[in-house]
Amino acid sequence: MDAVDLDALRAAPVSRDPFTHILLPHFIRAANLPAVVADLPAMKGRGSFPIGALKLGPAARGAIQALESNEFRAIVAGKFGLDLQGAPHMITLRGNSGPQDGQIHTDSSAKRVTILLYLNPAGGTAWAQQQGCLRLLRGPDNLEDYAVEVPPVDGTLLIFPNGPTTWHGHKPHIGQRYVLQMNYMTTSTKAKAEMRRHHLSAFIKRLTRAA
Repeated sequence: MDAVDLDALRAAPVSRDPFTHILLPHFIRAANLPAVVADLPAMKGRGSFPIGALKLGPAARGAIQALESNEFRAIVAGKFGLDLQGAPHMITLRGNSGPQDGQIHTDSSAKRVTILLYLNPAGGTAWAQQQGCLRLLRGPDNLEDYAVEVPPVDGTLLIFPNGPTTWHGHKPHIGQRYVLQMNYMTTSTKAKAEMRRHHLSAFIKRLTRAA
């Protein structure tokens, strides 16, 4: 829990433009960020991998445990006026993006809240050229019609309740782009099916890694 700044999250304002969200730079404390990043696995493939299928070091595990804690859940619930008691959650790690990633979308209706934690170093030409920087959009048709742009760096945390107008996307980025995604899920049939796929994926990837 020491790796993350829960007090900063408690104090963070809730923004409404273009939809309800919290954006908090340096949620991972600067002193802890190098160790968390160093404890991430090398990832060659695209796609999101279940945490249970990956080998993580203790600092990265500690950051994930903070996200999964009841204290974090209570803060998020209070910020957005939600009842998240007992809501199941999913958590994955993505390490790379390709030219087809970042298309404008809203998240699945099975996901009540999306939490994104970005774990890339600042600097470099890609972020300066706005590649891979998530944009919170005013509509579904124009990536340039954005209210907020989020460089995916230095332990930045983004949280938003999902809805039919929570459009987001980013300019293409090819290469390393680490992001932890956690979702509080609904208890719908669709959410249960998605979580079953998530756990099956973790099981299969563990078997593949062990073979």
